[in-house]
Amino acid sequence: MRLRNIALALFFATALAGCNDTLDSVDLSHVKNKVEQPLPSRIVTEMQKKNMPRNSPIMMRIFKEEGALEIWKAKADGRFDVIASYSICAWSGKLGPKVKEGDRQAPEGFYNLTPAHLNPNSNYYLAINTGFPNRFDQAQGRTGSNLMIHGACSSSGCYSMTDAQVLEIYAFARDAFKGGQTAVQLQAFPFRMTAENMARHRDSEHLDFWKMLKVGYDNFEVTKRPPEVNICEKKYVFNQQVEGTISSAAAACPPMSTPPALNVALASYQKTYEVAYDKAMKKLDGMVWYEPTEAERKAVVAAKRKGRDLAYAPTGTSLEAGKLLKRQEFEALMAKRSGPQSTPATPMLASTSTSTSSRPATAAERMKQDRLPQTATTWEQAPAETAAADGSSTTTTVPIPAPNPLAYAAPPVSTAEKKPLWKFWASE
Repeated sequence: MRLRNIALALFFATALAGCNDTLDSVDLSHVKNKVEQPLPSRIVTEMQKKNMPRNSPIMMRIFKEEGALEIWKAKADGRFDVIASYSICAWSGKLGPKVKEGDRQAPEGFYNLTPAHLNPNSNYYLAINTGFPNRFDQAQGRTGSNLMIHGACSSSGCYSMTDAQVLEIYAFARDAFKGGQTAVQLQAFPFRMTAENMARHRDSEHLDFWKMLKVGYDNFEVTKRPPEVNICEKKYVFNQQVEGTISSAAAACPPMSTPPALNVALASYQKTYEVAYDKAMKKLDGMVWYEPTEAERKAVVAAKRKGRDLAYAPTGTSLEAGKLLKRQEFEALMAKRSGPQSTPATPMLASTSTSTSSRPATAAERMKQDRLPQTATTWEQAPAETAAADGSSTTTTVPIPAPNPLAYAAPPVSTAEKKPLWKFWASE
């Protein structure tokens, strides 16, 4: 299909263009202190070209379908630009949010990562806890624990990278925290929320949830700054001027409004989006996207690398293994899968529970050790609140940091010079 070929071409072009992956990565056998390993010179040089202070704030964006993890970093003017892009080595499950413990789903949503979320002693080389479940997840009754960004290219609900990749990702976060940033925003999306991708996934059971995430996605695309995130009425709200306080994630939202300048910018963005969406809908008329299972993604990787001795076992991307089908073909395939001869090995819908016997016997043991540290990290900014100290396997509530994700130790300025988030970009 032409759409699929274009999507694949764009994906591989992005992957090759990123200053990432392991083409010229450090030799891990020569790394003496992985926690303090400096960023590679190629990245430092790129930061200098883009006028990014060494310890300025960062933000992370994850796109499941494209299998990409991006690091965005603040430039001297306060706007963020991408500095590194990594191909995710392994992620489990399918597109869609994590709902409950054991469903093998990787989280989707907006999360704040503090210094306490860094785990330098991970059995998966290095790890950063995603902060799942956050207040939104908890309000939805979602459960799960130990959902990480880590090395070792082995996933059971996590976003797993190679050891060389997570070494760099960890260094980005470490340097930002050293610079005074109190919380790094992680934005985890099912895919890049373009008009064509939204049209392609229009039949998904998760569409309403994704539309809510897209509001935050759009705010970042317009401002190039991590949006201010609040949660009320069991939903995300972004960059709102709130009158009063939000008592809880489930409570009614107080009166709030979008800053006028931002509202105008978002309206213009939405107008362009609607034109592109109508065009995509015409292009996809009568077509349905078949989302592959995790097993099908792995099969594509195995076929490509048959006979090669791999140090890692990537799970592949949904774009590689998925395909566009005519609606009649899709319905026939679904009927065949649900027939009496179908096997449960490759279900069309994301499973809600999976036996741990399908992964290495030691994985569960190691994942328990990768929970939030029981004591604060060595960073002086680390909060006192951490995971339960009794080592129990019950779900632990991850503390949600109160500071704005953009907070960091900037050069001193007078109070009169400070402006709200939405006024920075609007006046520049």
